[in-house]
Amino acid sequence: MTHPTHGTDELCDAARELYARVLREGHVSAAEARSAPCLVDLGLLRPAVADMDRLEPVAPGVALHELLRASEERIIDERRRENRLTEAFAPLLRVSAGLAGTAGDSPAVRVRSGFPQINRAIDAAAADAREECLTVQPHATAHLAPELRAIALRRDQAILDRGCRIRALYQHTMLHAPTIQDRYEQLRGDVEARTLDEITERLVIFDRTVAFIPASKDRTLALEIRTPAIADYLATSFDRLWNLATPMYPQAVQKPSLNGITPRQRAIAALLTEGHTDSVIADRLGMNVRTARLHIAKLAATLGSESRAQLGYLIGESGILKKEADDDGEEAAE
Repeated sequence: MTHPTHGTDELCDAARELYARVLREGHVSAAEARSAPCLVDLGLLRPAVADMDRLEPVAPGVALHELLRASEERIIDERRRENRLTEAFAPLLRVSAGLAGTAGDSPAVRVRSGFPQINRAIDAAAADAREECLTVQPHATAHLAPELRAIALRRDQAILDRGCRIRALYQHTMLHAPTIQDRYEQLRGDVEARTLDEITERLVIFDRTVAFIPASKDRTLALEIRTPAIADYLATSFDRLWNLATPMYPQAVQKPSLNGITPRQRAIAALLTEGHTDSVIADRLGMNVRTARLHIAKLAATLGSESRAQLGYLIGESGILKKEADDDGEEAAE
């Protein structure tokens, strides 16, 4: 029988029944224990010293103490991270306290820990939105479980149903991503999406009054910012990126090639002239290193370069970066 999938700190029904039996009988064969591998993972069963093919029970009190200690260590680590963030943002908190109004106002900056808490805070802010939702989405949504995508879709549709508009920025590598296109095809209302070669980390803004930004590399911590000046500053920064971005939805626009050099290769050329390595270029443009190197090789072949140093010189001589800057300036003016 297939063992049910569950968390590493949980006991399934089969494990509870087997563990109770082993406590009564004193041991179980390794073959029988395979039906409930979580017992070994949780340290409730261990090999007998005299016979490695036989497993003996660890006293429940001892096992529970070890599990609680591991849990406590994780909590301590999270608290240390929260303390570091609190110290880092103490000056901002003092400034926002003077702008918050009465002492009964909610904190202007809050740390949200863990994806469930972060999503609940975003849901609450989304429910209060009456004008617009601005988002920067640097990570693809294809890896999300279908139920999570459905929740996000319902949240966006509720925002649109209240007459709000949604504007979203993605990395240019997501231009033709089917999951994103399908997502927007299902929404009804004023929604637009654009792409840039380089974008910021994730950003969510509602009505230019509340914003959410990551507070850790793994995005398990987030800051909920309700200081109007900061939220408006972030929204203004979004607007400037939006004006430079390429339309993706409802109608995608493909920038033309210039002298055989694609827009993606021009973005890579700009980073090459800044002296970045292949891995940094790949990370900033949302692609893997192999793809980045393939684009660099094609760029070198187009410009007739035989070395990395020569490639940088030829990029400057070609004028492709100046041309791109002129084009972007014209688009922004429009």
